[in-house]
Amino acid sequence: MAQAEDHYILPLPEFDRPVKLLVVVSPYYKPIADNLLKGCIAVLDQVGATHEIAEVPGALEIPSAIRIAERLANYDGYVALGCVIRGETTHYETVCNDSSRALQLLGLDSACIGNGILTVENRPQAEVRADPDGQNKGGGAAAAALHLIALSRRWGDKGRDIGFKPGEILLAGDTDGTKLT
Repeated sequence: MAQAEDHYILPLPEFDRPVKLLVVVSPYYKPIADNLLKGCIAVLDQVGATHEIAEVPGALEIPSAIRIAERLANYDGYVALGCVIRGETTHYETVCNDSSRALQLLGLDSACIGNGILTVENRPQAEVRADPDGQNKGGGAAAAALHLIALSRRWGDKGRDIGFKPGEILLAGDTDGTKLT
């Protein structure tokens, strides 16, 4: 099995106020999911983030759970964890593509999501990527969500004076400043 290429990993962001995340995990391959979760929580603990965990049956349900939480709950961000291993049918492509696309669409709609859904050819590949002391893709997904939260907080500062500011509101027929009676 080939080793992963060396790559740069951004330092974790620092936060001046609490951060709360929802970790949505599919335990379909439970030992893999447990390791992804372990790596994820270790990274969240490094920045003092709080988290809740929601389990769903499979990878396709992860984006739906995140969308429900985004609409009904109050989280700063989300971590999606699961594993899809290629089988004998085309179902693998459907699950990989649809779960990834749905998460991407949620992200493009401003949800801060770290995608830790593994898409692999076989179980040994999944085990290497889920190892919290190895590639730690669960921790990487947590870090991605934290970085997006940091950007969202930086760019979402409500105190800045930018954009359109309406002046006085005039009603139809009120252009000279007198009121219609």
